[in-house]
Amino acid sequence: MKEFLIAGNWKMYKTKAEARAFAEELKAMNLPNASSVAIMAPFTQLDTLVEAFKGTGIKVGAQNVHYEKEGAYTGEISVDMLKEIGVDYCVVGHSERRQYFGETDETVNRKLKVLIDAGITPILCVGETLEQRNQGMPQIVIGNQLTHDLAGLTEDEVRHLVIAYEPIWAIGTGVTATPEQAADMCGFISGMIEGLFGEVCMSRVKILYGGSMKPENAEELLSQPSINGGLIGGASLKVDKFAEIAIEADRLSKL
Repeated sequence: MKEFLIAGNWKMYKTKAEARAFAEELKAMNLPNASSVAIMAPFTQLDTLVEAFKGTGIKVGAQNVHYEKEGAYTGEISVDMLKEIGVDYCVVGHSERRQYFGETDETVNRKLKVLIDAGITPILCVGETLEQRNQGMPQIVIGNQLTHDLAGLTEDEVRHLVIAYEPIWAIGTGVTATPEQAADMCGFISGMIEGLFGEVCMSRVKILYGGSMKPENAEELLSQPSINGGLIGGASLKVDKFAEIAIEADRLSKL
């Protein structure tokens, strides 16, 4: 059976009350494989969601973390704070963090290390711009990101990662990479992991596609052998749409 992870990334949406209502509605749907579903939420909603999903198998993740244990870093959240809440995942290196908030491969690398040490699974995001793709550079860009982001990590550490391929030109634009484009790049990422850390490590790392996945294209994307799930943006804000993708992933996992 193919194992999927369907992770919603809420970005800067929803209040605590809205998050609680979403959780109750999602729980009522009795998803067939809830343990393969997760929500990446703003910091203020994490404790609400952890409590709401307790006992259901549905996981909760943060969207960012600081690499220092503590200190004078106004507005930041440490890994111990996340661990205390009880989150399962944390997104690292999302293109919006890289573009708007100065995230670099160096800070991504440091964040990966502290999350792994804390037992929180990182979801590492990599991806290229439209200009880089048009110049024939997507593999060069992503190869460089992976090489620097994973520098100094051991095979045992990397096997605990989830990696999300997010073509920047398809995030929030309504444009989706074709299944062939998505599969090609996810396959390239898988090959990079195998080359750097070996076949056993590669077989453990889930590669997700992120970039306007929705119910209408979920089957086609998730059917690709190199794609093990999705990091879902806009479609994760609506319970019915998100659940539809999760149910489709469960169906495909049994084929």
